[in-house]
Amino acid sequence: MFFSLALGLLGGLGLFLYGMKQMSAGMQKAAGEKLHRILEILTANPYMATLTGIVVTVLVQSSSTTNVMAIGFASAGLMNLSQTVGTMLGANIGTTVTAQIISFDISVIIYPAVAIGAYLNLFTSRRIYKSIGQAILGFGLLFLGLNTMSDAMHPLRDYTPFLDMLASFGQTPLLGILAGAVFTAVIQSSSATAGVVIALTLQGIIDTPSSIAIVLGANIGTSFTAALASIGTNLTARRSVLAIVTVKVTGVLLALLFFQPFLTLISYTGTSVTRQVANAHTIFNVLNVLLFFPFLTPFLKLVYRFMPGEEPVVETGTKYLSPSAQKTTNLAIGAARQELLRMAGIARGMLQDSLRIFIYNDRGLIGATRQKEELIDSLEKDITIFLTEIAQKSLSQQQSQTVTSLMHFGSDLERIGDHAHNIIHLSELKMEEGLAISEEAASELEKMHQLVDQMISGAMEAFEKEDTSLAREVIAKDHDVDSMERSLRKGHIERLNQKICIPQAGVIFLDLISNLERVADHATNLAEVVTGDF
Repeated sequence: MFFSLALGLLGGLGLFLYGMKQMSAGMQKAAGEKLHRILEILTANPYMATLTGIVVTVLVQSSSTTNVMAIGFASAGLMNLSQTVGTMLGANIGTTVTAQIISFDISVIIYPAVAIGAYLNLFTSRRIYKSIGQAILGFGLLFLGLNTMSDAMHPLRDYTPFLDMLASFGQTPLLGILAGAVFTAVIQSSSATAGVVIALTLQGIIDTPSSIAIVLGANIGTSFTAALASIGTNLTARRSVLAIVTVKVTGVLLALLFFQPFLTLISYTGTSVTRQVANAHTIFNVLNVLLFFPFLTPFLKLVYRFMPGEEPVVETGTKYLSPSAQKTTNLAIGAARQELLRMAGIARGMLQDSLRIFIYNDRGLIGATRQKEELIDSLEKDITIFLTEIAQKSLSQQQSQTVTSLMHFGSDLERIGDHAHNIIHLSELKMEEGLAISEEAASELEKMHQLVDQMISGAMEAFEKEDTSLAREVIAKDHDVDSMERSLRKGHIERLNQKICIPQAGVIFLDLISNLERVADHATNLAEVVTGDF
C-alpha cells in the first residue's frame, strides 16, 4: 500500500509542480517584456511596489519568480530597499491566488484544459497563442496533479499513526509550522504545499487547525528561494531578503500567539476545510502586510543599522530625456548625448562584471548583470525614439548628421551589451560543465579586457569632450586588440596541443576572446562617431 501511495503522491506532486511551472512560463512568455517593465516603472514607492508585486505574481503564478526578479533589480542597483521589500510583500499576497483557485472543485475542466492547451501549444504558429496554450496546459496539469495526490492519499483516511501526526499539528501548531516550512523549503513552492494540504482536506484526512498551521509554515519556507537568489548579490538585495524573512517570521509568530482567535476568524470565511485553508493563506498575508506597513520606515531603518553600508542605485528608464528637453534642437541633442554617456557607463560596467563572472565563477553577479543588459536595451529604444522625433523637425545639415551619429553611438553600445551577455552565457557553460582555465589563460583574458576597457573609456571621454585626437588614439588601439586576439588564439591552440588546457574549455576561451575583439570593434565605431568617420 505504502509503495503505491508514495508513487501516487510523488507523481501527483510532480504533475502539480510541472503544471505550475508551465503555467508560469506560458504567462511570462505571453506578457513578454511587460513584466520587467512593470517592475521597473510601477515601483516608485513601497505602496505601488506592493500592488505591482501582487499583479505580477498573479500573472506568473509564482512568488519565487517575482522575488527573484525583484532581487535581480536590487542587485543591479535598479531598485532601492523599500521598493524591493514592497514588491516582495505584494508577491506574498499574489501567490495566494493559486490556493484560492485550486480550492474550488473545477475538476470537470481538467481534461478540456489539457486538450485545448496542448492544441494551442503544439499546433499553432503564432507565439502568443503558443504561450497562452502553454499556460492553459499547465493549468490543466496542475489540477490533474492535485486530483492524483488526492486519490493517492485516500488510503491514509484509515491509517491511525498518520492521522495522529496530523492531529498533533493542530494541538501543537508549532510542529505544523515547522513541517510546512521544511516541506516548502525543499520543493520551493508555497502554492505546492497549499496544494498538498488541500488534497488532504479533499479526502477529509486533515482538519482546519492542522492545515492552517502547515500553511503558516509554508510562508516561512518560501523565503528559502529568495535567500538562495540573494547569495553573492549586493547589499540592497541581502537587506531585502533579511527584511522579508523577518516580516514573515514575525507574522507567523503573531499568528501562533493568537492562533485560536485566528482560527475563529477563518471559520467564518467558508464552510469547508478546503475553502478555509485557501482563505487562511490569503488573509494571513494580507493582514501581515497591513500590520507591517505603518512601521515600514522605522523597520527599514533597523535593517539599515543591522546591515550598514551604502550602495548606488541605478535609475531605471531615461534620466535626461524629457519633453522640456525637446524645446530646442540643440538642447535635445545635448540631452541625448548625456543619456548616451550614462548608457555607455552601464555597458562598460556590464562588460567588467561579465569578465569577473567568467574568471572567478561569480554566480552572484549573473542576475544583476543580466538586468543591466535589459536596461541597456530599454535605453537604446528610448533614445532612438527620442532622436527620431528630433529628426522630424526642420534641421540643419550639421544637426541632421549629429542626430544620425548619435543613433549609431547608441546602437554600438547596445551591441556591447549583447557581447557581454554572450560572455555570461559562456560563463554558465563553463560552470555547468565544471570546466577550468589555466592561470595563464585567465591572465591573458584580463590583459585583453583591460585593453578593450581602455578603448571604451577613451571613446566615452572623446565623445564627452568631442576630442577628435583622443578618438583617433582609440581607433589606433583596435589594431592592437586584433593582434592580441590572433596571438592569444595561437597560444591557446599550443596549450591545447600540450594538453595544458582541455578542449571543451578551449572552445569557450576562443569564443570569449572573439567576443572581446568584437567589443573592440564597437568601441572603434564609438570613436569614429567623434571623428565623423562612421
